[in-house]
Amino acid sequence: MAREITPEEIAEADQMIARARKAMDAISDYDQAQVDRLARALGWHTGNEKTFLRIAQMGVDESGIGDRAGRAGKRFKILGVLRDALRQNSVGVIEHDEARGITKIAKPAGVIASLIPTTNPELTPPVTGIYAIKCKDAVIFSPHPRARNTTFEMVRVMRETLKRLGAPADIFQCVAKPSIPLTEYLMSRCDLTLATGGQAMVRAAYSSGKPAYGVGAGNSTMVIDETADIAEAARNSRLSKTSDFGSGCSADGNLLIAEQIYDDLRAALVAEGGYLCNDEEKSLLGKALWREDGTRRIETVAVSAQRIAEAAGFAIPDDRRFIMVEQQEIGKAHKFSGEKLCVVMALFRFRDFDQAMRMVREIYEVGGKGHSCGIYSFDEARILRHATNAPVSRVMVRQPQSKANAGSFSNGMPMTSSLGCGIWGGNITNENVSLKHYMNVTWVARSIPEDRPSDAELFGEFYNTETL
Repeated sequence: MAREITPEEIAEADQMIARARKAMDAISDYDQAQVDRLARALGWHTGNEKTFLRIAQMGVDESGIGDRAGRAGKRFKILGVLRDALRQNSVGVIEHDEARGITKIAKPAGVIASLIPTTNPELTPPVTGIYAIKCKDAVIFSPHPRARNTTFEMVRVMRETLKRLGAPADIFQCVAKPSIPLTEYLMSRCDLTLATGGQAMVRAAYSSGKPAYGVGAGNSTMVIDETADIAEAARNSRLSKTSDFGSGCSADGNLLIAEQIYDDLRAALVAEGGYLCNDEEKSLLGKALWREDGTRRIETVAVSAQRIAEAAGFAIPDDRRFIMVEQQEIGKAHKFSGEKLCVVMALFRFRDFDQAMRMVREIYEVGGKGHSCGIYSFDEARILRHATNAPVSRVMVRQPQSKANAGSFSNGMPMTSSLGCGIWGGNITNENVSLKHYMNVTWVARSIPEDRPSDAELFGEFYNTETL
């Protein structure tokens, strides 16, 4: 049974919220240029290579998961978020539509409780911070216990940045000793919660009595048809699967491959660094990834392929970067058709595109509804059919999923570290959580010439017919 929150924790949370509101009051008169300057400063001081590398590697060392060598590459997300934020207005009038007589005025959302996942303890705070400061919000960060020192250090850098520019540091605060009761209390007292983390905490956020943006679980599935560029599909699949040792919910988990190119693509994946398990190794691997009750073993989440193989009881060469299993069965009893959260991917074979579409829907019944999928094809009709068929919020076309669906410099998706999964995933939004989600908007409506169609226009063929 979960323990009750202590009086000391209540006092700590109340004091943090009071300081946050005082800090918001201090910048309430800042204009667009002033908040943009703060956003730029935050982007620089958190996203420069030296600082981000130091804190990113600290996060891997502290949590024990992720790729120490590659984690620093996530800094591009800070740069992208800053780009998107600077291109939009967030103070005062942000839109005026003369024809419709509508003016929109942006106002802060308020004090935000931001739940930080163990997979992004160094990235989520500055991403959230840039969007928040643009809207003159305050943020209280609640770190994951396994990476709290990393989050605390990043927030310290953010606070120092504000102080250097004469803004109140308490715009950003971090819980020093996180606990579930304290986090739940914060969510119930803050104006908005951004819940990027495990499903239990996301559900708690939605039960807090306050507005919340949550995220859903992923199970990224890629369809690769016979028109695909095999080398491109293999390379991108490797990039997606190995990014931070597959820690992200967007990492390619399932590849559905047309039988005409199955053998060639499998060989290309091996050339990219994949290790193909035999039947015995696949059985051992399943036991290393999941307990008998079906829950995920944390010790094999987001670690190297060699560590996973060692935990499973077999060895793979040092040059292998990810592990592949061949799979055809789909369903909750077949764990390899679900989310894996590591450098393991499942290869499926399909005879025709109709079968591929059925398999996609079956896979998302196992898990990952609302999140993401992708396709490698040059057949536009198939691309659109896949997008229409899949119960997901975003479909990446010929791109490495984990580097694309949260925004990249080569597509138009809004940059973020939080991916809404819509009603499918139990979320209130299916968008990439970005600037517009950090503000309230007041609509001002003026009179315009009457825009009222005639009854004949509205009812069409049914106008003046016999009524029921």
